[in-house]
Amino acid sequence: MRGGKDELTLETYKKLFEDLYPQLCVFAYKYLNDLDLSKDTVQEVFVKVWEDKITFQNENHATGFFYKAVKNKCLNYLKSKQYKVTERYELANLEVYDTEEYYISEAVAIETTAVIEKAINKLPEKAAQVIRLSIEDYTNNQIADELSISINTVKDHKKIAYRKLRDFLSFLTKK
Repeated sequence: MRGGKDELTLETYKKLFEDLYPQLCVFAYKYLNDLDLSKDTVQEVFVKVWEDKITFQNENHATGFFYKAVKNKCLNYLKSKQYKVTERYELANLEVYDTEEYYISEAVAIETTAVIEKAINKLPEKAAQVIRLSIEDYTNNQIADELSISINTVKDHKKIAYRKLRDFLSFLTKK
């Protein structure tokens, strides 16, 4: 896929699948709200690309193509099932959402969320719970009530968790 349009080899195809499949499933889920259906939809797109021997100029082109193909497949499914697709469908049809930059930024957002979730999973259980509730905009008082702990304990868990998260995620800011 480097330089010009190269034939899609099995090795390249497997790498694309490994790199894009999880984030495309999350992307499809935003439209379909059904994880199994989202996985099936993404798999169908990958099968179609392989069967049609579609080639790509580079990795960014491939990423943009897969996001657009998955979006279109999701929208076609929703239309075929006569789902009432409201604002989300209207927004999805705006030109700004049909650009390669949009799909790349969407991929970056999904990957970043996955990295942060992985880091949160490394925290002690209570600290992870406190951070998740904090991310959901719970106040310290609400977190304390929800977890049946004191406000000072919430603050301690946050302080420890943020320190550990900074260490876990420090690779994101290194240049």
